Amino acid sequence: MSRRPRFLGIAGPSCSGKSSLARYLAIHLPDGGAVLSLDAYYRDRADLEPETRARLNFDDPEALDLELLDLHLERLAAGAAADRPLYNFATHRREPRTEILAPRAWVVVEGLFALHWEGIRRRYLAAVFVEATEGVCFSRRLARDTTERGRSPDSVRAQFEAQVGPMTRRYVLPDRRYADLVVDGSVPIETIGAAVLAFLDSPPALLSGAGAEPPLTDERRAPC
Repeated sequence: MSRRPRFLGIAGPSCSGKSSLARYLAIHLPDGGAVLSLDAYYRDRADLEPETRARLNFDDPEALDLELLDLHLERLAAGAAADRPLYNFATHRREPRTEILAPRAWVVVEGLFALHWEGIRRRYLAAVFVEATEGVCFSRRLARDTTERGRSPDSVRAQFEAQVGPMTRRYVLPDRRYADLVVDGSVPIETIGAAVLAFLDSPPALLSGAGAEPPLTDERRAPC
């Protein structure tokens, strides 16, 4: 019998701690969860020269393949598996192979723009926004991109100043208003994860619904 999962959205600035939180929750949520990262859904720009691809703005919502993302969420919602693409951040291209993502009791959707589109937000049982200072995000991104993505410190800094920072302020931070819960991404992941799990264990009436725009109050911030 097909399993119809519940969806949880996690958004926030680059390197605020979204991926770590999603992985933690996938392990600790009741009956387990699968992680769907929006990083896998960047458009394949194999038609462009490598130098041109490297100059693309990957911090704009238009850089993601929303149609494919929505199709895969629809499949998961129906209890079917999805052929998730694999994106290579060194070449800025999709890999020729895909990865099967099977639905579980929960599907945790995480990424910069996980709360950006209304049609996506309406799928969530709840939505979480992970916030962190720009300084924390930059230091984490510098470490990640130089060790995992083969980029120079100068290129990471230039991209952050020209694209990441401005696009975060323009597109990502405003989506905080759609969150049911706001957590501090600079504290230990166990603390953040426990706060989210406690929130999800609250009576259903406390969940505002991620498609709405609840008032931004201190009550929506996790005590972490």
